[in-house]
Amino acid sequence: MCNENGSRRPRTFTQLVGAPVVRRGSQWWLVTGSGSLLATDPTFTGELDRFAAARAAADQAVARLRAERDGEP
Repeated sequence: MCNENGSRRPRTFTQLVGAPVVRRGSQWWLVTGSGSLLATDPTFTGELDRFAAARAAADQAVARLRAERDGEP
């Protein structure tokens, strides 16, 4: 993957912890030991998006609670 200047951009992906899926850019991929498969069903990928957002919100809430417990503003 290259940007407009022709230099390579780092490949970014987000793994959904506890699930055999990763998001690369805006696409979800099912990952197994033998390879990956692009998830294309909009209902399924929409659920993955909602679950990932809920997981991120929960992680942020836990981080805030830990910071408050440790006396950070």
